[in-house]
Amino acid sequence: MDHTIPTDRDISVHKRAEQEYQRWLASGPHAPDITADLKAIAGDPDAVFDRFYRDLSFGTGGLRGPLGAGTNRLNRYTVRRVTAGLGQYIRKTDKNAAERGVVIGYDCRHMSPEFALETALTLCAQGVRAYVFEHLCPTPELSFAVRHLGAAAGVMLTASHNPPQDNGYKVYDHDGCQILPDAADEVTAEIRNTGDLLHVPLAAREEAEAQGLLRFIGADVEAAYDAAVLGAISVPDVTREQRQALSVVYTPLHGTGNVPVRRVLAQAGFSTLQVVPSQELPDGDFPTVQSPNPEEPAALAAAIELAKETAADLVLGTDPDADRVGVAVRTGDGQYQLLSGNQVGGLLVDFWLKTLRDRGELPDNAVVFKTVVTSDLGAVVATSYGVAVEDTLTGFKYIGARATDYEQTGERVFVFGYEESYGYLASPIVRDKDAVQICLLIALMAAAYKQSGKTLVDALSDLYERAGYYQEALQSVTLPGAQGVQQMAALMARLRSEGVEVPGQAPLAMEDYLARIRTFVDGHTEPLTLPESDVVKYLFTDGSWIAVRPSGTEPKLKVYYGAKAETQTACARLLDTMRSAVADILKRGV
Repeated sequence: MDHTIPTDRDISVHKRAEQEYQRWLASGPHAPDITADLKAIAGDPDAVFDRFYRDLSFGTGGLRGPLGAGTNRLNRYTVRRVTAGLGQYIRKTDKNAAERGVVIGYDCRHMSPEFALETALTLCAQGVRAYVFEHLCPTPELSFAVRHLGAAAGVMLTASHNPPQDNGYKVYDHDGCQILPDAADEVTAEIRNTGDLLHVPLAAREEAEAQGLLRFIGADVEAAYDAAVLGAISVPDVTREQRQALSVVYTPLHGTGNVPVRRVLAQAGFSTLQVVPSQELPDGDFPTVQSPNPEEPAALAAAIELAKETAADLVLGTDPDADRVGVAVRTGDGQYQLLSGNQVGGLLVDFWLKTLRDRGELPDNAVVFKTVVTSDLGAVVATSYGVAVEDTLTGFKYIGARATDYEQTGERVFVFGYEESYGYLASPIVRDKDAVQICLLIALMAAAYKQSGKTLVDALSDLYERAGYYQEALQSVTLPGAQGVQQMAALMARLRSEGVEVPGQAPLAMEDYLARIRTFVDGHTEPLTLPESDVVKYLFTDGSWIAVRPSGTEPKLKVYYGAKAETQTACARLLDTMRSAVADILKRGV
């Protein structure tokens, strides 16, 4: 698969794109959606170029991008091709892969059910058994099902919180963890050997079912997942009466969380729960929100309005594939305060470790994981419990992989993992972030604090008093298309060569995860042990930091800010200063 981005839109590249477009036109008949899109771009060289100048890149996040015709779009053909490569890869690396099979889940996005069946029938054409969910499911349930069924791999059709026009294809290994870079490279090599993507073999559905290659799963796996969540996320000290007394408003944001989150909360005794009616049912257009991303404050606006009407204690909102969760809390004056991913992570680390400790279930060799762009608040809290903390690269796959490593070696015991982007995991019954189990844990935490007369905002204030004051921010710079890729590369090069100077801040070191080197201001260096990744992080002597990386799933450059100061007001001032320093660099490069 060619990942090369042209340095300029030269005539040969345009010619190849046009030739591939004409080949697609001549290779019909296609499905109606493909035919319509091919006709829609006729006579538009820019649109043809954008759809056909390269193959949609496959990486550790799988495939993700806009729907439509073309090699640089997600469609039936690109799904078949990557699936063919995946099938070849698992059969080479696991002699029992065909029998063990692949579990396939899908969310509410446009074409997700169709792509799930395309994936299954492509695998069946290779003699690989495919287990397809009977209906849409959250990503964590797919991860659980891979482990539960002993499958060789898993595929989830989702674009997470991306815009409605996008979809995605995520690949999981036999441990239920998204594949890591080495495996992704091997899958990519197999994809290159699949031949013409317009002619990838596809099994007939009736024959595949008759041969037992195509199977559908549903209620039994759901029941096992529910039981696993309820068994793992247990806080007996929170009584049934306390659970019933907590009023919760929940929104699935038109996604997959509606049924599993409500089902688990109900079974756990949280009976005072309301769902936002306008956002309850699955809808790939996500008509009531600009973005179905709980990281965006506007995404929870409707849920907060309903909470105000009913004086609810807690607001929860999950993204379309229910692996992330956003939180808002009713404060003493009747208003609602949104909590950041870092704040929720710190609160959960504190509550969960205390719960395990008080039950005598906190292992001496426990470990908490967070990413390099996540606040240090949770790390300070974990250390106060005598729990080790390890950083990973951005992406929950790295947390899941480390949990698996320690499960095998016994050196450490996973007790919690999280990232600033609203993804958390308390129990490794899955190997990805899990909003279903975390909605339950947040509700238990809120109910416990309510019993003692506190909200989660009060608990956060107490936590800052104990651990110090931290505040974070995220800036995303959208840089679409081939030109955007070039701009991001240029900006990352400038950041590496020039660094970032923040007025009033004493620099400590720069961490370059591509070179895997930490360079201190006095010139001495230390190796970084994490895998190679296009990330730079600037550390300051007071514990504050700035990190920059290109997104792996969207055409965005992401800038993360972490401030540490004597008060929250001082943190806010420092964040403004750091933003200004980075803005000067961005203005010169975009």
